[in-house]
Amino acid sequence: MKRVLFVTNYPSPYRVHFYDELGKYMDVTVLFSDRAEDKTHRDAAWFVSGEGGFRKVQLTRRIAGWGKRNLCADVISWLKKDFDAIVICGYSSPTAMLAMAWLRMKGIPFYMEVDGGLVRQESRAKYLYKKLLVSAPSCWISSGAHTTDYLVHYGAKREKTFLYPFTSLWERDILPRIPSPEEKQRLRRERGMTEEKIVVYVGRFTEAKGMDALLGAAASLDRDTGVYFIGGEPEPAHLDFCLEQGLQNVHFVGFQKKEALALYYQAADLLVLPTKSDVWGLVINEAMACGLPVITTDRCVAGLELIRDGANGYVVPVDDPQALREKIRAVLTDDYRKMGAAALETIRPYTLENMAKAHVEIFDREFPCDC
Repeated sequence: MKRVLFVTNYPSPYRVHFYDELGKYMDVTVLFSDRAEDKTHRDAAWFVSGEGGFRKVQLTRRIAGWGKRNLCADVISWLKKDFDAIVICGYSSPTAMLAMAWLRMKGIPFYMEVDGGLVRQESRAKYLYKKLLVSAPSCWISSGAHTTDYLVHYGAKREKTFLYPFTSLWERDILPRIPSPEEKQRLRRERGMTEEKIVVYVGRFTEAKGMDALLGAAASLDRDTGVYFIGGEPEPAHLDFCLEQGLQNVHFVGFQKKEALALYYQAADLLVLPTKSDVWGLVINEAMACGLPVITTDRCVAGLELIRDGANGYVVPVDDPQALREKIRAVLTDDYRKMGAAALETIRPYTLENMAKAHVEIFDREFPCDC
């Protein structure tokens, strides 16, 4: 059984589940530089312990406080051990930088895995700094075509970049079919959702996630369209806006665990995520798995990878409120059940089982890549 070492930041649920699944095929060790409790913006119920399918190692914060990120010098002791493959997840954390520098110095080949990325306008100095980091590995593991373009822009070799389906979903999480109108009505009654059409937003209640943009769009929607914000607590400014605009069709729902959240998705007609920047955007996977069309922005990698305009949703320009309003209306006046069925078929290959199998195929190559 091959021995694989991952160096990553903190134990997010989808990563824990992925490592558990990969552990069925390989001997997996994962080094975490950050702790779950460091992520104060996350509800404690969001984290999971996993099924013990991999060796979990919490690195020691020997040097803490590089901004809010940890430099863990004990990563080096693990890099000295005998592994068939070493994977550095991302490149921007101090611990990842230290690990890559040591591996390069020792001439040890390694992979870099990146969940998403979009090229931005930036200074020459910043570009060269990123290129120095991204070009360091021997091979790259990418979540899709747009992420591969991002990596190649910063020095990765396209022929040594391998794809995997990035997801948080098990096969069992993807519905066999979209819910019937009767099933949706039952789910809505159980949740007190009284409007004729339902739009959901899932995520942190922040400007960066575009929550304010959707709140503004809600003011122009028909009052028989309910807009449900799920995942946090509204700021006073949000409540004041709703009061000033008389938005009785806007509702704020707190954090929901995975199973409960899936029922909100199934009760809805559309997910809207008008994010200003998202490395991926896993709520899009989750919504599609429940048969929802999706509207998001051109700064969301999941949207660019998964959404086909007019077929299973729309991608709109970031910070374009008019386009956002128009596409919400377009979906809700179109055959959104047909779009939801297309979304469901789009997401079927994006499972943790397939994510693990893709990694097995990558690691079965002659390392550092038999390209």
